[in-house]
Amino acid sequence: FPTRRSSDLDPRFTRSASVADYYAPIRSGTDIAFLGGVINWLISNDKINWEYVRQYTNAALLVRDDFAFNDGLFSGWDADKAKYADKSSWDYQRDENGYALRDDTLSNPRCVWNLLKAHYARYTPEVVSNVTGTPQEQFLQVCEMLGECARPDKVATFLYALGWTQHSIGSQNIRTMAMIQLLLGNMGMPGGGVNALRGHSNIQGLTDLGLLSNLLPGYMTLPGEKETDYDAYIAKRAPKPMRPGQLSYWQNYGKFHVSLMKAWWGPAATQENNWAFDYLPKLDQSYDMLKIFDLMNQGKVNGYIAQGFNPLASLANSNNVREGLKKLKFLIVMDPLVTETSEFWKNHGEYNDVDPASIQTEVFRLPTTCFAEEDGAIVSSSRVLQWHWKAADAPGEAKTDV
Repeated sequence: FPTRRSSDLDPRFTRSASVADYYAPIRSGTDIAFLGGVINWLISNDKINWEYVRQYTNAALLVRDDFAFNDGLFSGWDADKAKYADKSSWDYQRDENGYALRDDTLSNPRCVWNLLKAHYARYTPEVVSNVTGTPQEQFLQVCEMLGECARPDKVATFLYALGWTQHSIGSQNIRTMAMIQLLLGNMGMPGGGVNALRGHSNIQGLTDLGLLSNLLPGYMTLPGEKETDYDAYIAKRAPKPMRPGQLSYWQNYGKFHVSLMKAWWGPAATQENNWAFDYLPKLDQSYDMLKIFDLMNQGKVNGYIAQGFNPLASLANSNNVREGLKKLKFLIVMDPLVTETSEFWKNHGEYNDVDPASIQTEVFRLPTTCFAEEDGAIVSSSRVLQWHWKAADAPGEAKTDV
């Protein structure tokens, strides 16, 4: 590939920024405005990998006529419930076979391309600079660097970490970044793509191997408590082809699921019992981390095990996290190090008037091993799963997590 260059976009001038070819400042929390401006610039300056966009994205598909965007909200918004209660208008126009209608000329005003173009036209360089605080000339410089990568012989990669992930709008941050890569044709290309830089060497394995409460290994999801029909459970997760002969990874969801259940249950998983579907626990709701700490504050969660996790330093709204920890009956912290969470009761800053004796939580600290003191598997950001052997014995009374 041609000469590689790097740019760093960060509210602070960090060590990464110091070795980047180009640095641009940005106000914290304004990433979507910046990325929206990049999308508008790429479209306005025809920095688009047209072959990729036409053949490998949904740009040509026609969206339903009742889909709209007004006053900052998409159609289907329920003001009373403060959420999108009806997303049916977000679907494509379909023919009698269920395939999406398309316009390969990209001239139909209802095709995804034209809706995208209209939506992001508002993100002018002036608006972006006003919202993000990034000087226009620096914003445009980043746009030009990215625009060079619309060529088929040059790619860009996006690296992001918890600064994007942990925002309340983290999913939108990353999806908007992915749209830029689709416009540039940089998905599925060597050196391209969207790449998460995790906080620990093995945090990627958390999701790959299904260690989150709502996940099964391989990014498959547990059924909800109302999902009692196996075929409906699979159908909801296996996308239907948008056109005849279309291939997609998740069309194979049913096959993946059968393989997993056979690996777990062996001959007990049969077609007659839906591959032991009823053996799976069913979620009554999605227990994300923020919700767990809300439940603590409501007195609905009385104990918590923090295993290799420091929520007081990692999660949004540390005040809410600290207040939740104060209401527990017990907290168990499994970690090689003393963390902020394991000492949450200590007086710091605005909490210097809190009497630790008034906090009911009993804390148990269990010293665990670090990665070099245990045998185990590690998953990298490139999804490589490798086994490693311990290099040293654990100190003192430390034991492995298992």
